[in-house]
Amino acid sequence: MRSIDAARLPSELVALIDALRPGEDLLITRDGEPIASISGHAGADESASADSDDVTVVATAMKLSAAARASLSEQLGPGYIVLDMKSAPKTVDVLLTPPHSPQLIGHFRSMFPKARVVIAEIEDDEFGVSFEGPVRRLLDAGADTYLPPSSIPRLARQLDRAMTQLNQLTGSTSAPLTIESPQVHNGLGGG
Repeated sequence: MRSIDAARLPSELVALIDALRPGEDLLITRDGEPIASISGHAGADESASADSDDVTVVATAMKLSAAARASLSEQLGPGYIVLDMKSAPKTVDVLLTPPHSPQLIGHFRSMFPKARVVIAEIEDDEFGVSFEGPVRRLLDAGADTYLPPSSIPRLARQLDRAMTQLNQLTGSTSAPLTIESPQVHNGLGGG
């Protein structure tokens, strides 16, 4: 096996290599074509083993660079390890995925039966990552906010909070939005 001392490599490359977790690869390209890859060494980080009970293992079902996964792992903190789903064990704790069809989410669930499936839309210019879904497209089209599904009472609280925040951000002096109870007409109940 050929080797090279890391001290002879550019510091940016060494930082990317240092961020590799066991089983992760760093793809080296020339003019967009792969020419080599560097793999995270299995013994490189014993404290963050994917089999450890004190570490939450997050698998990503989206194409992220090693640097993006390393940054996510770093932002989450020492109690997490972030792996590409292709190199992740079936026992992962969390599967992070962009919006997909219900069938694909079901397939992911069967691949990682213990994982909590978390759907996320990501846009990060620094890492060249863009995984938009229907919510982002609706917001880009002009919607002001998105409220996740909830009961009517919770929707009322969410809507009031959202309108209060929007009015504070825009400095709007218009009357606050109020939600009225359904009225009864001609003895027939509405609602």
